[in-house]
Amino acid sequence: MNDYERIEKVIKYLDENFKDQPSLKTLAKVAHLSESHFQRMFTRWTGVTPKTFLKFLTAQNAKKLLLESKDLLSASLDSGLSGPGRLHDLMISVEAMTPGEVKSKGLGIEIKYGTHETPFGECLIGVTSRGVCHLVFIDSSKKEAISHMKEKWAQATFISSPKDTEEVIKKIFEKKKGKLSILLQGTSFQMKVWEALLSVPEGSLISYDRLASLAGFQKAARAVGTAVGSNSIAYLIPCHRVIRETGVIGQYRWGTTRKRCILTWEQSHMENQDE
Repeated sequence: MNDYERIEKVIKYLDENFKDQPSLKTLAKVAHLSESHFQRMFTRWTGVTPKTFLKFLTAQNAKKLLLESKDLLSASLDSGLSGPGRLHDLMISVEAMTPGEVKSKGLGIEIKYGTHETPFGECLIGVTSRGVCHLVFIDSSKKEAISHMKEKWAQATFISSPKDTEEVIKKIFEKKKGKLSILLQGTSFQMKVWEALLSVPEGSLISYDRLASLAGFQKAARAVGTAVGSNSIAYLIPCHRVIRETGVIGQYRWGTTRKRCILTWEQSHMENQDE
């Protein structure tokens, strides 16, 4: 069991038992580690202690953050900061495939791919000369994940090249500065929703209704939610930052527990930066 799998198991336990304020001893037992080993592992991954981490799991905290994020996002957009997406110090530019390219399912496009460990579990990434075109967390088998990617880009040429894709993964998850492009395959409606998501800063949250307004579809929150769930570029397009107005985290294509892991990880890291 790797660090992420232990963290995921602990967060699932915390999510179900946070009202009981589980002790360090109890959490260490859930992770199958000694108390001292668990404390070090947990703090290394989150940047905070388990006790501090607990507060990020409550719906009350999520509602508070949702309200703060709404004001922050409004200020950012009013200042003209709705351009290229931003992930830490990584500037993200977006290119959409043309309708003809979408119809041809990637004909003439070369995709280098590889599987890698991330802070949130193993992932599969696909990269073209025009940018990242696929990024998913692997919850079943590598073979199945690769098969699904190849189905979506049925006419593309695929090359297994983990050495090349590893550099992109490091740029994404190790908070390296620079620029990164993503190549999106979707309808015009989906594109507008995904581009709106890119304007939601790290450590912030947005509701489905607010995202619908941001994307220009004020009365289409349900359809916007479907577009969020159709995103096939995990983490870079931060669909994990969309929650319900009530503070309920809600569903996530790669699992609700993983969504909590990512959100609490982002929150703990943002809090450390503010100290």
